[in-house]
Amino acid sequence: MNAVTSAPKRPSRIIIADDEPPARRRLFDLLDELQPAFPHTVVAEVDNGRAALEASNHGADILLLDINMPEMDGLETARHLLKMENAPRVIFITAYDQHALEAFEVHAVDYLLKPVRRERLLAALERAKPLESTAVAALPRGARRFFSVNERGRLLLVPAEEVIYFRAEQKYITVMTASREYLIEDSLTHIDEEFGGRYLRIHRNCLARSDLIESFERDADADGEAQWIVTLRGRGERLPVSRRQHAQVRSLAKRVRE
Repeated sequence: MNAVTSAPKRPSRIIIADDEPPARRRLFDLLDELQPAFPHTVVAEVDNGRAALEASNHGADILLLDINMPEMDGLETARHLLKMENAPRVIFITAYDQHALEAFEVHAVDYLLKPVRRERLLAALERAKPLESTAVAALPRGARRFFSVNERGRLLLVPAEEVIYFRAEQKYITVMTASREYLIEDSLTHIDEEFGGRYLRIHRNCLARSDLIESFERDADADGEAQWIVTLRGRGERLPVSRRQHAQVRSLAKRVRE
């Protein structure tokens, strides 16, 4: 009876994300040295997290992800990856000191300390595993630069600076920009806390860009009842203001007029 032979394993597809060209070259060279022990193909080399996410949309198994990068750092990139279908496994690349690394060690997120060593890289590649939401949530964080939207199997990034307002609708939040709207799963409370005043809560279900509030005035709703509304610069919408938020919104609109 002939022995059954298994098909050879497909080489892993790897993305290198680091904003320093020499660091990317060192990783590429180390990976090349490891080719016999860990068959792979480097499918992309990028210099920021946003480009890493775009490359990941085209398929990858492992992402070697620097932490300190311009435009989008590695920690924010990891949070967006949680929303991606078939996201690559992540190995962080970091120059953080040992004290800062405790967060990574405790929550079992793999990392490589610069300068990267060949044996350490091979060990990380062999045990790389998918990101876990609890581990990522425990990592250091700041206000994100982008909101991520999973749309038709692709991860889209919406720059935070382009968001005009957020409106909660059941389990989703509508993110409105000048060009279109998106749906995300998030919390208005979390967004409010994260951005510390950039967006003003005008209603229990709505946050609006503080610097775009143009007027605060009384209007009548569909039933003829008086209500307060705000208008946003360059927008036609008239957004209702809840009684609880009257004073704060009125104060901001007054400063804008002055």
